[in-house]
Amino acid sequence: MSQKVQEDFLGDIRKNEIAVTVFLINGVKLQGVITWFDDASAVALEDDRFVLYSPTRFKRDIIATRYVGKIQAALRELFSCDMDVVVLTEGELDQYSQPEKDNFFPGTEEYTFERFVVGSSNKFAHAAARAVADNPGKSYNPLFIYGESGLGKTHLLYAIAHTIHKNHPEYKVVYIKGDTFTNELIQAIREGRNAEFREKYRGADVFLMDDVQFIAGRDSTQEEMFHTFNTLYELKKQIVFTSDRPPKEMLRLEDRLKTRFEWGLLADIQPPDYETRMAIIKNKAIRMGVELPEFLLQLIAENITANVRQIEGTVNKIMAYQQLMGDSVDKDTVIRAVKDMFKEKSDIVPTADVIIDEVCKFYNIEPATLRGQGRAKDISLARQIAMYQIRRMTNLSLKEIGKEFDNRDHTTVLHSIERIEDLVKTDPEKAEIIKDITANINIRYE
Repeated sequence: MSQKVQEDFLGDIRKNEIAVTVFLINGVKLQGVITWFDDASAVALEDDRFVLYSPTRFKRDIIATRYVGKIQAALRELFSCDMDVVVLTEGELDQYSQPEKDNFFPGTEEYTFERFVVGSSNKFAHAAARAVADNPGKSYNPLFIYGESGLGKTHLLYAIAHTIHKNHPEYKVVYIKGDTFTNELIQAIREGRNAEFREKYRGADVFLMDDVQFIAGRDSTQEEMFHTFNTLYELKKQIVFTSDRPPKEMLRLEDRLKTRFEWGLLADIQPPDYETRMAIIKNKAIRMGVELPEFLLQLIAENITANVRQIEGTVNKIMAYQQLMGDSVDKDTVIRAVKDMFKEKSDIVPTADVIIDEVCKFYNIEPATLRGQGRAKDISLARQIAMYQIRRMTNLSLKEIGKEFDNRDHTTVLHSIERIEDLVKTDPEKAEIIKDITANINIRYE
């Protein structure tokens, strides 16, 4: 078709207001009396940018001046975030290249503010995290985000890291999990690298700790955290913590740390409401290139209510059924995915080895020592807790549990279990230890 004939054709369409629907990649659909997209194509859909190509400069200018706002609105509805729209034309496409990815926290690139679906349950925490990312060390220091597992705390932590790195590439951003911090400290003490350890964390411009509740009850770790916090705070470096509970509920956390954690801003995240769950499901499906019917979106949102991780896992499972088994995405597929993917925690039966391993990690004891005949006070308590957890979380008999611990008699096992049961009722600190170990075991099966 010659240029003149084409222009005459398009002019006729415009004159008669003939409706045109244009489908672009990644599920984006533009519909209406739009005639400037007949030969346009999508180039890239990035975290915060959608790139279009139009072969003529005239059409490019029309799209850029008249329709970018409409495209942004459509993208906002699809992905629940604001995105830039770039329109390229002849000669510009060859020069276009996607932004090079650096090696900053590889594997976490999708954890950005742009991909975080905001709802009433997380709006405050999101706003606080955004403020910290935009003005590190100046707004809300420290920031303490808490909530149950799978609600987006880690996502916000990485989003802060990526935003600060983008705006301040010279900043040293450090991310660490609470239990890893403890393990690294133990390793540093064993190898005589205390100075190196302290420089790594006290020299940070931005210090991010995930699951800080796991340092509670660990004297050396808390001592190190106290001094690390003071150093960073005095230098006006940004500090952000996440936890499954607020500081005041960490019974084994030293009071001096509780006080410091509460110096800045506490922000909680609640389970997502129905509207937020719908937005998360739609966002996830679209990014995977699939448009789910409204009734299937509703079905998932009504049945998966616990956390964001479960919602995303459900969508992944549905897509797996479709891609691997050739099943259509229908009601039966969704029901099967929901049923298979998310069992109640009571249906999960960990092994004795897993439980023993987690108890050993918590108390920094070798499994052979825990299973053996050592009678040191700390070892005996850890062994009794392991027996209690195995009895509570598995179907093993007292005799079978005894075999896991150097063939101990079932009466010894029973005595151990009863002692821990009494401690859980009378000693809040021991009850919290059981809670932490249980959480660590359950994480393995999420």
